[in-house]
Amino acid sequence: MSNFSVSDVATSLDFAVLKPQQTRNTLVSAITLCRKLHIGCLCVRPTDVCYVKSQLRDQPTRLASVVGFPHGANRTVVKAQEAKLAIEDGAVELDMVMAIGDFLNGNDTAVYDDIAAVVDQALPFGVPVKVILETCFLKNEEVVKACEIAESAKAQYVKTSTGFGPQGATREVVKIMLATVDGRLGVKASGGIRTWHECVDYLSMGCTRIGVGDPLTILNGSPD
Repeated sequence: MSNFSVSDVATSLDFAVLKPQQTRNTLVSAITLCRKLHIGCLCVRPTDVCYVKSQLRDQPTRLASVVGFPHGANRTVVKAQEAKLAIEDGAVELDMVMAIGDFLNGNDTAVYDDIAAVVDQALPFGVPVKVILETCFLKNEEVVKACEIAESAKAQYVKTSTGFGPQGATREVVKIMLATVDGRLGVKASGGIRTWHECVDYLSMGCTRIGVGDPLTILNGSPD
């Protein structure tokens, strides 16, 4: 039997509704599912934040949005403005994509400044920033460095993947991230996580958030 109850897992889930083809009906279904299953967080596209905020009302599910999604290639000033607008619209968490190209070019200062600009918008409002590293493009030592930059820029979480890259979370990379931040930041495993067993495995490792696209299938897979 798992040490994690259905409620434990449900509240750890960040339910992503971010695909370009998803419609208002998709959002309505997602909001209904969050209410029924007590999902911890619903993460939506920037243009959907106002509507979802109006529909969640007193529901305990937190509302998140994305910044620089999915490639991380927006200019820093755009990311900062995107963060500001998302918060004004009602987002209480932000998932931002790291400036992956700058990172791979060795421009650590640009990566730091990019994250810090978003954190500067979010921190006064108590809005946590999760930095998406898109680890499928990084070597193990680069994952360590990316985590260190995110921490130095005062982000609250590091996250594996957007779900749009060629590979999502892996146990190996999550282990590296957990060891690097050592409890000082949260770690969110995301990308390709589709089963109860996978969710519980990452939670058992020490992750505090799990990004998923189908929470119903995952929670229905509980052996309890």
